[in-house]
Amino acid sequence: MEEKKEKYWSRFPDTYDENQGYVVGKELLGDISEKLNDLSTLGEVVEFGCGTGYFSEIISQKANRMISTDLSDELLDKAKARLGDDSRITIQRENCIETSFSSDSFDAVLMANLIHVIEDPVKALQESHRILKVGGVLIIVTFTSYGLGFFDAIRLSSRYLRSWGRPPRHMHRFSPESLASLVESAGFSINESVLLGSRTKAIFIVGQKKQL
Repeated sequence: MEEKKEKYWSRFPDTYDENQGYVVGKELLGDISEKLNDLSTLGEVVEFGCGTGYFSEIISQKANRMISTDLSDELLDKAKARLGDDSRITIQRENCIETSFSSDSFDAVLMANLIHVIEDPVKALQESHRILKVGGVLIIVTFTSYGLGFFDAIRLSSRYLRSWGRPPRHMHRFSPESLASLVESAGFSINESVLLGSRTKAIFIVGQKKQL
């Protein structure tokens, strides 16, 4: 299954950013960027599903040190080209449901455009909880069709099919409430949960690892 996921996204290293902008729109990407820019200083950060480093470039400005990870070697090569001059950023291959990191290692975990496309989001949340320090924050940005009108949802699906092809069978459709509940079940409290966008939507959640 890991190999299938890697191959699906590895088909698009040269068009990944263009496809993302076409499918969800520059306005929504701007809304997400504003929310990330509004975050306080994060300290030691790990990002899962960094892709070409689009969101890494933004969140790195809030980090003392950052590790950007993905399953796709092809996308990681693009991320290295984009971020390689920043000595504070390490780029490496990791599986978000079973990483090589020690427990209680990071101040923040970022998952942007990831949790809705992985087969077992619960395991990814549990792994994030394990590697975060107590009080550390989990930042999730995930695109969703929740809250869209009928025709906007149809147009979104059509743009996705034209750009990425048939979606993986394990895609998830989260609402802000269902995703917040999943995050809480993994041991986090919810600091913020908001639905961004108009004609396209994204859920933005900040959770915090609870005190023991």
